[in-house]
Amino acid sequence: MNPQAPLIIDVAGLSLTTTDRQRLAHPLVGGVILFGRNWHDRLQLTQLCRQIKAVRPDLLIAVDHEGGRVQRFRTDGFTHLPPMANLGTMAMRPAQAGEPEGTPTLQACNAATATGYVLGAELRACGVDLSFTPVLDLDFGESSVIGDRSFGRDPRTVTLLAQALMHGLLQSGMGNCGKHFPGHGFVKADSHLAIPVDRRSLKAILAEDAAPYGWLSASLQAVMPAHVIYPKVDPRPAGFSSRWLQHVLRHRLGFTGAIFSDDLSMAAARQIDGQAVSFSTAALAALQAGCDMVLLCNQSVQDGGAPIDEAINDLSKACLQGDWAPSPASEERRLALLPRAAALDWDALMVSERYMQALSLLPD
Repeated sequence: MNPQAPLIIDVAGLSLTTTDRQRLAHPLVGGVILFGRNWHDRLQLTQLCRQIKAVRPDLLIAVDHEGGRVQRFRTDGFTHLPPMANLGTMAMRPAQAGEPEGTPTLQACNAATATGYVLGAELRACGVDLSFTPVLDLDFGESSVIGDRSFGRDPRTVTLLAQALMHGLLQSGMGNCGKHFPGHGFVKADSHLAIPVDRRSLKAILAEDAAPYGWLSASLQAVMPAHVIYPKVDPRPAGFSSRWLQHVLRHRLGFTGAIFSDDLSMAAARQIDGQAVSFSTAALAALQAGCDMVLLCNQSVQDGGAPIDEAINDLSKACLQGDWAPSPASEERRLALLPRAAALDWDALMVSERYMQALSLLPD
């Protein structure tokens, strides 16, 4: 086993090139994140995933596939999943005459489990190991980048629905990744384009936004921090902050799973202490702060993938120079996200009783 394979990288097209294979074979590369450009149809996606696993079976194949407007694969049989806000709306509707109090929330939890199962089972049937979901951000009505990706405003409802969704993922054999710790829903700025700043106190954030992470600490297998600065806690964005990742998330909230950086190609991802830094510097800073894995997204199509090669080379040098030490514990967390059981193939899934029942429970 490698001491640690922390880099999650992307590939440029619908199938692997020789260069892709060389990068994926590097011991510092632990996985691949897929995008819409890597999708043509189910057969092509399945073949691409097989190509990736042929390079190294332990490579983690991941995707952002939440439902609603964040769903990479939408055609050729993939179910168009509802935004998570629809589940929140179900949970918050008034009880009808003759219904026991709390019935809408229970029904919404059942629908969330069905959603998680359909989401995970369809991806796994094509060879994808992990989707970066659920979104645990609260919807304060300010953030356009979060919006209907959130289950809602109330942290208790968000926690219940996320727990149910994760149960459905588990039924499909897929892990989970809660995001964006400690919370991205309060700020307006889109961290793809600018650096959001949340000026609330640690006490206020822990009482609301971060509460689901503590309540789900025994269930969450992975967490992705927000590219947001919380200056009353740390001047660095959460993904580069050992205070947030180590002292708050791990020690105070009791989280023991894997920590992924968010996409280091985002504008906020390469702003550290007010300075713009390289991908390599950002990756090293995230690992030093407590991330187990770092995402270098959309870089295989930039300058022939030079940013990925640079990150691999610079991280190798940092290891040799003692600036970063590989962690066997981090590697164990990465490997724990790989599915343990074989998935149903697509045709078998389509006629399985559990899948058909789950489809019938999905909200509009």
